[in-house]
Amino acid sequence: MIKKENLNKRVATAVALVLFVAFVGLIDNMFLIWFCIGLFMIVSVDEARILFGIENKAPITYALIVWIVALFYPKPEDLVFVVAIVFASILAYKGTADKRVFSVLLYPVVSYLFLFSLYLGFGIGGLLWLIVIVVSVDIGAYFTGKKFGKRKFSSTSPNKTIEGVVGGVTIATIVGSFFTITELSLVVGIVISFVVAVSSIFGDLFESYLKREAGVKDSGNILPGHGGVLDRTDGYLFAGIVMVVLIRMVV
Repeated sequence: MIKKENLNKRVATAVALVLFVAFVGLIDNMFLIWFCIGLFMIVSVDEARILFGIENKAPITYALIVWIVALFYPKPEDLVFVVAIVFASILAYKGTADKRVFSVLLYPVVSYLFLFSLYLGFGIGGLLWLIVIVVSVDIGAYFTGKKFGKRKFSSTSPNKTIEGVVGGVTIATIVGSFFTITELSLVVGIVISFVVAVSSIFGDLFESYLKREAGVKDSGNILPGHGGVLDRTDGYLFAGIVMVVLIRMVV
């Protein structure tokens, strides 16, 4: 049961985030979108660094360099291959390197590159579609699980129930289909909304796994009542990649 004080913090933080995202979305400026996504990415990298047990802050520097290059490169997600080659070259030359650093570059840096790529390829409409799906999954799963939840979905996240997951995915598929980008048909929009909703569930589950392995409740404390940035963006980090890939398959 969430205490009233914590609930008030959660609501206040959620409202502030919604207003911030709405403000950025209405302006719809490429540089501003890049800056804001990058801001979330840098905080997420710092949180992931701690979850992976990396004491030095080298991953933040590497991520920042990649993100700056992404501003000038048309397909940001391609940069992960360059990073992989550079990292492998350093490993080959020195004979040793902290391999956990590459883990941070894979999660969450790659996901944020795909989020930026989603915007570059399909505009603010693509990001809005993604946000609607992930938010609908979270809200739908919470209320459906609270009302009908009986069977545990996964030991990684004990609070999730099969009923909640099914309800969340169903609601997200229906709601998400109304926000399908104009380049796609309704049927394709429904299919993509469904697959993206499912991937969002597992994005949340993966972050729960990382926190359990690290022995922490939240990825951070920067968002009052919610924890860290990863705690709020985990669903998007899987869902964004899946959405970009699926849209490109049919467009």
